[in-house]
Amino acid sequence: MTAYVVVELEVHDPDGYEPYKAAAEASVIAAGGRYLVRGGPVEGLEGDPPTGRVVILEFPDLDTARSWYYSGAYQAVAPIRQAASSGRMFLIDGWS
Repeated sequence: MTAYVVVELEVHDPDGYEPYKAAAEASVIAAGGRYLVRGGPVEGLEGDPPTGRVVILEFPDLDTARSWYYSGAYQAVAPIRQAASSGRMFLIDGWS
């Protein structure tokens, strides 16, 4: 089943975050994933919407998504994101 990685970030160092974007994208594509959402305005329909950047990644399945996250390629760039932003990242099984 399809799996999704959802990221909600507050970028506090845009210049420091910039190198992360291309390197993270390359790691996602190499792992067989794709971006469904990458930033853009968020409109709240019910409750408070996230205030920062929202990213949604799609992977063929949970194992592929986990493999991407724990891969050497992604773990090499994750500290750049962590230093330039704060937020949360979570994995969702697409089956309900």
